[in-house]
Amino acid sequence: MTNSVEGRRATPKAGKRERLAAAAAQVFHEQGVEKTTIADIARVADVPLGNVYYYFKTKDQLVEAALGAHAQTLQGLITVLEQYDEPQDRLKALVHGWVDQRDRAVQFGCPTGTLASELGKRGDGLELASAASIRTLLDWIEQQFTAMGRLDAGELAVALFAAYQGISLLTNTFRDPELMVTEGRRLQRWIDSLASE
Repeated sequence: MTNSVEGRRATPKAGKRERLAAAAAQVFHEQGVEKTTIADIARVADVPLGNVYYYFKTKDQLVEAALGAHAQTLQGLITVLEQYDEPQDRLKALVHGWVDQRDRAVQFGCPTGTLASELGKRGDGLELASAASIRTLLDWIEQQFTAMGRLDAGELAVALFAAYQGISLLTNTFRDPELMVTEGRRLQRWIDSLASE
């Protein structure tokens, strides 16, 4: 299970626009928005540089496309998680998916979190689109805690997401994937304890 755009790289059958959006998400995660050039994205998408401008006139349009790719990936993830019968199992599967991405976190941090942090510093409105994806996930997590009968579901959703963002940062900072493994186990025990209360 994956929660990143990089986990579902564009295939040769994908259209150029979709390949460019997926490549933008990947390269922005790996290099950051400011360091990334349109040529970098074109190369990863295997699209001639001149063709990029047919689909996206500016780098900010590619940022919007990358955010759209993240949102689409999130919807796919939620669809997979919804296949679990119990909300507790859905949340534990989400945590498991995060832990599975630990090697990417070691290198680059969380794809959504790092992009949100970078866009938040710009203050040009793109941070609102980034916040929308995070809000979607927070709302879904809250729904799972609500289904578990928790009256504090909103607070628990923030706590779970914040724990992931924090461990993603530490995993990246210390280049230690075991930090995420250990935190993943703790979060799964925590979810079980909340379900049994």
